[in-house]
Amino acid sequence: MISDDDADEELLDVLQLSRTPHGTVDNVMRVHSLRPNTMRGHVVLYRAALHDDANTLPTWLQETISSYVSILNNCAYSLANHWANARHLIADEARADDIEKALNERKPEHAFSGSELALMQYTEKLTLTPGGMVEADVQALKSSGLDDGQILEANQIVCYFNYVNRSLNGLGVSTGGDIVGYYAET
Repeated sequence: MISDDDADEELLDVLQLSRTPHGTVDNVMRVHSLRPNTMRGHVVLYRAALHDDANTLPTWLQETISSYVSILNNCAYSLANHWANARHLIADEARADDIEKALNERKPEHAFSGSELALMQYTEKLTLTPGGMVEADVQALKSSGLDDGQILEANQIVCYFNYVNRSLNGLGVSTGGDIVGYYAET
């Protein structure tokens, strides 16, 4: 990973785009230093999937979906960051503890019902057995009360985190030196 001090003009431009609210560039992005175009694509995809103002799923639920994908993929990096965000946004320690326990046990029905449970079931199936997805999986989401836009939001979050979990795990990226969590105090 190339430091800001050693970056050329092209990389510095993409590093600037990739800065967190804390003003840092997390390792998840900096790992792309040798190929700035993949860093640019990654940050744009990340923000479109998870931080788009048009998303209507509650932010805590988006972060929880992200966390569940990361649990299923055993991605400590994404889980550390996105569960910290989910926990912060849930803003209820007992509820967050119940959700965390249920997801770690792969028993989301212990913490969720209705459309939230349907989303967790969809998340698990799409992550672990993507070739087994059928039209009925989307219909179950619709029947739970989710609209097509919300289903697309969830789909893109699940897909993004499957991509990034594999990237992080495949390159051995750690949180070392990062500020963990979007809402962390610096």
